[in-house]
Amino acid sequence: MRDPSAELAPLRQEVAQACRVLADRGLADGILGHVSLRIDEGRLLVRCRGPQERGLAWTEATDIHLVDLDGAAAGPGELQGGWSVPNELPLHTELLRTRLDVAAVVHAHPPSVVAADLAGIAIRPIVGAFDIPGTRLAQGGVPVYPRGVLIRDRRLAAEMAQAMGQRPVVVLRGHGLTSTGSGVAEAVLRALSVDTIAALSLRIVSAGGVLADLPDQDLAELPDLGGAFNTATAWRHELARLERNLST
Repeated sequence: MRDPSAELAPLRQEVAQACRVLADRGLADGILGHVSLRIDEGRLLVRCRGPQERGLAWTEATDIHLVDLDGAAAGPGELQGGWSVPNELPLHTELLRTRLDVAAVVHAHPPSVVAADLAGIAIRPIVGAFDIPGTRLAQGGVPVYPRGVLIRDRRLAAEMAQAMGQRPVVVLRGHGLTSTGSGVAEAVLRALSVDTIAALSLRIVSAGGVLADLPDQDLAELPDLGGAFNTATAWRHELARLERNLST
């Protein structure tokens, strides 16, 4: 199978940037979490751990490796030198096996998402134009996988996928979240929206407020600003923000 390294270099960089954005935004503040990107029906790029692991904030393109759906190296030297796939690789591969609409998978541990779920606070469409894609995501429902386990095999991954259904994001109780997208940008941006709504919900409840969904007539007024704005422009912002934060 022809797979020159140069062909995958931009995609490795894209996955690495996604990992750094997650860390910079506080969704994966440490060594836990990973991002994957489907290459074809049997292979994916995924963040792996090496002997010099430093955490997601310092992810480089060299941390991103090509593997098959069983976690074996799918190219020359991909896992040589002490590299290993994530323990929760099945979380990614089960979705890639069963959801043809999914091209990228994000797994992160946002504290606000975990705290809100444990407090019994669901992700609801409480905001409007503040975050239109996030509101639409919440309006459709964000399910919860109720087991706080390490999703380390296909059995547990299938349970998570069943809880997720056809939704783009699932909250993992006492654990974090899994989000998906047509690319890594969309998957990360969805995770950011869920995290923002969770954090706002916690602040509102802590201030003694009562959460209320946006009225139907207001939801109907929210326009679809399109992928060029919702994804492409928003992603450029995240990358610019990351670059600024790294330089300060």
